[in-house]
Amino acid sequence: MRKYLHINLGDRSVQTEELHGEAIIRVGRHFIAKSLLERGVARVEPLSAANPLIFSAGPFAGTNFSNANRISVGCKSPLTGGIKEANSGGTFGFALGQLETAGLTLYGASSEWIVIRITKEGSINFESAEPYMGKGNFEAAALLFEKYGKKVSFALCGPVGEYLGLAAGISFADTDGRPSRLAARGGVGAVMGSKKVKAIVVDMHKMPTFHDRKKVMGAIREYGVKLGKEAAIESFKLQGTAAMGDFTNRIGGMPVRNFSAGRLVDTSQGPLKLGGDYIRERNLSRGGNPSHACMPGCMIECSNVYVDEKGKELVSPLEYETLGLMGSNCGLEDPDDVARVNGVANDLGVDTIEVGATLGLLMDAGIGAFGDVGFMMAALEDMRRGTERGRLLAQGTARVGAHYKVQRIPVIKRQGVSAYDPRVIEVTGISMMVTAQGADHTAGNVPAYDCKGKTTKDLVAVSLDAQTITAATDSLGLCIFGRSVTNVNPDLIASALNDAHGTKLDPSFMTPLGREALKMEWEFNRAAGFTEEDDELPQFFYTEPLSPSGKTARHHSAEVNRWVRELLG
Repeated sequence: MRKYLHINLGDRSVQTEELHGEAIIRVGRHFIAKSLLERGVARVEPLSAANPLIFSAGPFAGTNFSNANRISVGCKSPLTGGIKEANSGGTFGFALGQLETAGLTLYGASSEWIVIRITKEGSINFESAEPYMGKGNFEAAALLFEKYGKKVSFALCGPVGEYLGLAAGISFADTDGRPSRLAARGGVGAVMGSKKVKAIVVDMHKMPTFHDRKKVMGAIREYGVKLGKEAAIESFKLQGTAAMGDFTNRIGGMPVRNFSAGRLVDTSQGPLKLGGDYIRERNLSRGGNPSHACMPGCMIECSNVYVDEKGKELVSPLEYETLGLMGSNCGLEDPDDVARVNGVANDLGVDTIEVGATLGLLMDAGIGAFGDVGFMMAALEDMRRGTERGRLLAQGTARVGAHYKVQRIPVIKRQGVSAYDPRVIEVTGISMMVTAQGADHTAGNVPAYDCKGKTTKDLVAVSLDAQTITAATDSLGLCIFGRSVTNVNPDLIASALNDAHGTKLDPSFMTPLGREALKMEWEFNRAAGFTEEDDELPQFFYTEPLSPSGKTARHHSAEVNRWVRELLG
């Protein structure tokens, strides 16, 4: 059995629901889509009290099961106007699991800013957030630990979320207590701000009970052994996600200067400093940590702790998506520069993809200059202070582009395109087009697929397969980076779930789980008013050849959706 907490912020009442069997298993994206559909949330104003905010942990949360302690956050997105599930590492899902709590939903809005405190004794308290208001996330986190002790985790609304900036995410404590793991995309932090919830603080306690604990522990060990044999996992441990920079630069699919080029550096002339090889060597030479687990139990350790030339921490983590959008997309070439702006973004609790896309757009329009770190820092400082310009910039790429009447705006469904150019990395581009989540590569990322000679139908089929398994993984609280084990061992996953929660799942359950989640998300967006025209790429992707490949986008939303419908039956 697991608890689920329904928290009404208006009258501060709490209803505790008991969950059993598959109700504990079908979580994350599946649970979020089902819950929001059933409540008719597609038609509500995203920043109104009628938009619930959901926190959903996985069926193995609270254990040392590698990859299994992610937390999903869901609501109607104020950035896109569609459905949003943003998931994160960190310790918050782990802490919920240790209290045998599957998740919680915040309904309504508080009349004053509060901290919600959930204790191992079972109490839920509402306390004043006044000591933390207006402070950066690192200062607020230190104050939370000072008050509640070190054996807690938290979900935190940053200063940009306080004034409902749509670039705001929700920050979670990492394994060292940093507020640096974000459910970043879609404006979920603005929804938390609209509810006047500054933080949710949860005790860590002990491993939860299971139907057959001994067999579950055996499955955890077996999963770990299989991970340890994967060459791809070793690469992640050595270089982290920054290794994708080396790959995308080489094939010419990196976001460079507002998606005006696909390669930042010709490596025959010098190294790509924003890639995994260079960053690892520099970081090691300075005494940094190139392998760091973002959540308890994780064996992949694709995160890092990046330090300056004096060995002082600049940021943790420094990852590919930020290196792409706040780095190459803004004309930066040195990881130290990216690390510094990344550190400020983490302190503000904002989505580095959205902010990087916004600043790159302004640079392209001549409002800033590519490579100007000072311009970026000044913009972030305006966002921190909530000045008129800062509040505008915090509304995201689509709205900023419209305000300044910019022509080249890299968004889909009003969300910034993430770190893969769809002209070259076509399957991921199709995933970003059709996902209900907005331009999110994690919805179905297949960056290395050879698209040469393939038709739109061929690539839609590959994208749908990737979207399906990703949606299933996101519906089980698992990290997608374990896919080389998770995706090919359905017997192990199903048996572990059955042993954990007394179910009788068949190994084939993951495909329908993922497809159901996708279909519910698309249904939500249709109810919210989206049409297939909203799936089209921005026009410049079709008309501007991308150097050095000379490729333009060749897949349009009408044809892509026709094949989606046919392939799904």
